[in-house]
Amino acid sequence: MATETWAELRIKSVNAHKAGRHNEALQGYTRFLQQHPSDAGIWTNLGALYRVMGRHEMGRTAQLRAYAVAPDDIGVLNNYANILSDIGDYEHSIELRKKSLKSDPSHLMHHAMIGRCLRGMGRYQDAVDYLVPMVEAYPEETEIKLQLAFAQLGAGQYGAAFRTYDARWNSEELDQPDLPFPKWEDGVPIEGKTLLILPEQGFGDMVLLARFIPIIAGMGARIRLVVKKPLLRLFEGMSGVDWIGPAASKDEPIDMWLSLMDMPKLVYRPKESGAVPPPAKLTIPPDSIERAKSLTAKHSDMFKVGVVWSGSATYKGNTFRSFTHREFLPMANTPNVQLFSLYKGPFLEAFHKDGSAALIIDTASTDRDFADCAATMKEMDLIITSDTATAHIAGSLGVPVWVMLHWDAFWVYRHKGETTPWYPSMRLFRQAKPQDWSSAFDAANKALEKEVSKHG
Repeated sequence: MATETWAELRIKSVNAHKAGRHNEALQGYTRFLQQHPSDAGIWTNLGALYRVMGRHEMGRTAQLRAYAVAPDDIGVLNNYANILSDIGDYEHSIELRKKSLKSDPSHLMHHAMIGRCLRGMGRYQDAVDYLVPMVEAYPEETEIKLQLAFAQLGAGQYGAAFRTYDARWNSEELDQPDLPFPKWEDGVPIEGKTLLILPEQGFGDMVLLARFIPIIAGMGARIRLVVKKPLLRLFEGMSGVDWIGPAASKDEPIDMWLSLMDMPKLVYRPKESGAVPPPAKLTIPPDSIERAKSLTAKHSDMFKVGVVWSGSATYKGNTFRSFTHREFLPMANTPNVQLFSLYKGPFLEAFHKDGSAALIIDTASTDRDFADCAATMKEMDLIITSDTATAHIAGSLGVPVWVMLHWDAFWVYRHKGETTPWYPSMRLFRQAKPQDWSSAFDAANKALEKEVSKHG
């Protein structure tokens, strides 16, 4: 192939990458690099493409090739540092980010990501100490503030954290709702006021933070609560709520609105850590209870374990926090144990296709909502789940629940320990090192054997 033709292939592949035609770009990069293995730009492009496609280890290899060719190239340093952050090689990522900042101090995202890496290692206070002066130096940089908020949450500095997290409204991922009444501002009295509380982010966040609603109602506020339909029946009858529904009318008598993530600011003062309130009390409708009992009736003499292996497939961090249903199959070898799938989503197809449904009974694919799922949980002796909404629901119900955590766990679980004050009935199992699910499941399998033996 002539030199000009190779150049055309290079341009064509880069353009396909930019246009989101991933397979075309991948094929082009592959052909090009076979003949031009010293092109650092295409190696780092390939690594970035692998990253987007969820092939992180391959992405690291490609970035390593690029770095070997061009160790001082800013683009290579940035891309290599990003993939290292993804896969948990935080110290190496920090090293590369500091090297990049020496060459290009204007790349302020590196400061946010250095804080993120420190937090990923469980060094919350180090992250806070690094990020606070960066927020002061670069007050317009939203990502630095967001990373500070996450570090403060991990450190248990809740009063400061939820206030710092106000920066999310300046991000591209969140839009202010269009409402005819004002947003509650920090410090404004709420006694005697009608507040409209709006959902934000995932279902798990809604369950987690609902615990603050009765406290706010106890301050003298009247609460009108908007809840997404899958959680609606589970939240009906919640203490302190005057009205609940999937959408609010703009004509309703409301004084102020606030978002779900704003509620802790009413409870924690700016510099306060404070005690963690108990989980919200959820309501399970009678028809869901009856349905759950019928699904499990044939197995009343077994130790029943409900399992979940994935959260929302659209969540950008789901690749690392989730695993496949096959991780649970060894538990089916434990005498007197019957597994039940509480998972509902796109990964059910693989579950049914390989025959696992014969060993793990599918109870969730016909769930109408989370109320049905919660009812089934109450019939279980134990829930074992990935870090997803089911973990929060089980914890709120007080059902014994084991949460399988990846190395960079959500702030509620922190990076060490087997328990969390946010859910007293919860036990945590962690990866011994990044991407090592076998260590977490080996520990859970041994713990399950002991648990079953206690029940005779």
